Amino acid sequence: MIDTIRLGEIAISVTRKAVKHVHLSVHPPGGRVTLVAPTHTRLEVARAFAVTKLPWIRKQQALLRAQAREAPRRFVGRETHHVWGRRYLLELRTEAAKPTVVLDHRRILLTVRSGTDADKRAEVLHAWHRTLLHGLLPELIAKWEPKLGVKVKAYFLQRMKTRWGSCNVRAGHIRLNTELVKKPRDLLEYVLVHEMIHLLEPTHSERFVSLLGRHYPSWREARAELNELPLSAELWRE
Repeated sequence: MIDTIRLGEIAISVTRKAVKHVHLSVHPPGGRVTLVAPTHTRLEVARAFAVTKLPWIRKQQALLRAQAREAPRRFVGRETHHVWGRRYLLELRTEAAKPTVVLDHRRILLTVRSGTDADKRAEVLHAWHRTLLHGLLPELIAKWEPKLGVKVKAYFLQRMKTRWGSCNVRAGHIRLNTELVKKPRDLLEYVLVHEMIHLLEPTHSERFVSLLGRHYPSWREARAELNELPLSAELWRE
């Protein structure tokens, strides 16, 4: 059961779980606030705790509001695009042949048929993004499966409006947001490890945090970097 605490203009979703301590989080991009408390915590106790954290909550929300947001892309020449955390200029060419994408040290060369509209150009680039991710993920999964003692039965790539990744524990499946191709490679690895650890611990419990800290000690820095990078035009949360 989820309760809601209201502190002025701030709404806080309260969930009770089998944890030892209270966990308060402010989630990008809009500053959604959640509080996870031990199972038998009274709502008034959770509210009193949240009141003491109001300055911190407001500070985190202000930082998120100030965070850069990418403008919607039109997929035209000289437009800026990101691949693995680096900025490239898009060069558009027309040719009576199958669409192609080539990356060099400073540009993304997109070749399409004459008359191809922006939606189709976006589709071609997105397919290329998926190819880049498929080129890295099997190796990363093979690296982490023996470390964690888990088996990823399948992974899937898709556009996600609200999160970087998800894990279906029962099926052993992981889904990753194709937007991760725009972020540094180590952040892709962080999100992957995060989701793989859910195969050991489905919730964001203290055990989950302990496992993540043991296997990926720099996870807090990785999460902070992911949160500080420009957001896409669509919303997401971790």
